[in-house]
Amino acid sequence: MKVIISETKEELGQSAGAYAAMIIRDTIAKQGYANIILATGTSQFETLNQLVIEGDIDWSKVTMFHLDEYIGLSVTHPASFRKYLTERFLSRVPPLRASYLINGEGNLEEELSYLARRISEHPIDVALVGVGENGHLAFNDPPADFDTDTPYLIVNLDEPCRRQQMGEGWFGSLDEVPLQAISMSVRQIMKSTHIICSVPDERKAVAVKNSLENEVSNAFPASILQLHPNCTFFLDRESSGLLIGTETADQDTRVAK
Repeated sequence: MKVIISETKEELGQSAGAYAAMIIRDTIAKQGYANIILATGTSQFETLNQLVIEGDIDWSKVTMFHLDEYIGLSVTHPASFRKYLTERFLSRVPPLRASYLINGEGNLEEELSYLARRISEHPIDVALVGVGENGHLAFNDPPADFDTDTPYLIVNLDEPCRRQQMGEGWFGSLDEVPLQAISMSVRQIMKSTHIICSVPDERKAVAVKNSLENEVSNAFPASILQLHPNCTFFLDRESSGLLIGTETADQDTRVAK
């Protein structure tokens, strides 16, 4: 696993988005198509923007899945991840080969089954993910389920997770934040050939330290990424501030344990 530290979140996003674009282009060149996972939230603003403006990607050969969606939240709500990806990605690139957005409003069991069938037909080449303030990966809050093979599952959102969503401005109060979501499972994420983890901002520094420097534990869900053979963390100075040995250099590339 590699860790790349940029000075600012803007530079982080540029590096992560360019790296994702390179993998997508190379994958299309080798096999004729690429299957990707996209994350949402404020941590992904710069990364997704860079991915959108990168050239020479034949999006008609790309199939996209996304990580999670609140249960019972309308697609018109400002916090809807379907709305987020439609506005920040799908509306800004040429039509994809296919895109699978999670619908948390209808029959949930049918949705889980449908998504499971689709993603089983599309092995993921690159997953863009983030890390929550509580260390969650997708909406797999601690203690995360590291064992289930189910591609998507219904999860309960803990209070730190819900407070993060409110703090980022997606909801006006804690009571407005849904209690449950559909989330891609940890094991499904780990099946991706490449994982790009973009984590800016000082408020994520503790979660970053726990993810990279603690032993792998479902108490720190994103720590599982230490076990992935092709995972790269993209951090900025603020999010990496608690890591050992990050006091100097404008940019730092290292191999974590």
